[in-house]
Amino acid sequence: MTVVSFFSGTFCNEEQIVSGLQRETQMNVFSDTDALAEASKSSGLPAGKIERAFSAKASIFNRFTHERERSLAHLRLALAERLSEDDLVVQGFISHLIPGEVNHVLRICLIADMPSRIERAARKHGMAEGEAVKLIHRQDEDRAAWVLELRDARDPWDSRFYDMLIPTEKKETADIVKLIQENMSKDVVKSTERSKKAVDDFLLSARVEAALVQGGHNVGVKAKNGAVSLTINKHVLMLARLEEELKQIAKGVQGVQNVETKVGPGFYQADIYRKYDFETPSKVLLVDDEREFVQTLSERLLMRDMGSAVAYDGESALDLIQEDEPEVMILDLRMPGIDGIEVLRRVKQTNPDIEVIILTGHGSEADRTTCLDLGAFAYLQKPVDIDRLSETIRQANEKIHGRKARGEGSE
Repeated sequence: MTVVSFFSGTFCNEEQIVSGLQRETQMNVFSDTDALAEASKSSGLPAGKIERAFSAKASIFNRFTHERERSLAHLRLALAERLSEDDLVVQGFISHLIPGEVNHVLRICLIADMPSRIERAARKHGMAEGEAVKLIHRQDEDRAAWVLELRDARDPWDSRFYDMLIPTEKKETADIVKLIQENMSKDVVKSTERSKKAVDDFLLSARVEAALVQGGHNVGVKAKNGAVSLTINKHVLMLARLEEELKQIAKGVQGVQNVETKVGPGFYQADIYRKYDFETPSKVLLVDDEREFVQTLSERLLMRDMGSAVAYDGESALDLIQEDEPEVMILDLRMPGIDGIEVLRRVKQTNPDIEVIILTGHGSEADRTTCLDLGAFAYLQKPVDIDRLSETIRQANEKIHGRKARGEGSE
């Protein structure tokens, strides 16, 4: 049994090489797209949200939603469940999730010089050279951020992580496929009992990690011969209670024989461990040009376990929505530049699933009618009682979850 993994820069002829290898060997290919589909099934998250884990730009809401951690856990699980297959090709970002202990993997990095990549990009997308350069740099940033997160290294093409670095502009596709086949036959990448056991350990740790994140927890997980070690890397006030809850979840995973917990270096830092609550509003965008007010409001919501981000004008809010869609927006009406009514109108045109709560100190009855007619969830006046605002946010959140449960709206 041999596994071949491919990590590549964009426009480095990866698809043609993988297709050529598949034709010659009849190996099964497990790609990022396949992993996203499997992870979506196991997690309940849309594949599009899981794919954001591959982006260099993290969601501003992630410290409240923990979607990135959930995505990574289920991507690992999807990969681990396939890794025991004979003659498998693992292609894409997920190749870096394969543990180093699994040594029957021929790890390949496909690279190419910039001129050839630019030429391929321009030909494929019909774009000018400058646009092609920008596209390649953006995509390389994603790959660099991914490797930095997983490997703590800034160079995604670092030779330490691969058995073969192949410059694709220097060889024909058929020659590259032949070279890979020759290296696949070497004893060093043949499976051994030890390597197979590493796959089993990886699968068990992935199952435990997925169970924990579904239970709202983010801790380090290691498994070996049925023994699971959990590492808590954030400070928690009631450590014994957390340890007991973690152990109960982990012991419920088939194959776990015993569980130990320990604290890691991060436990002694100032950050506080928070269990995820998937029902609590965590993607709330506050839009108001009164900076002190909106910052204080954000802090008061956080005390009620509601995560929020802040924008100080309508234009910034609209830009943010295009990059990272919130679920609930708290919107002032009177702001410099684009006012709140125009923001509401545009949001409901482009992102109708966002529930918008108007919070203003200057609105009129006519403004109230206009906002509700445009689709605002609620219209509140400043100063507002924080409990009333919190309850309104919860009601908006319940509407969103109800809509998702019925399969309505967009992902």
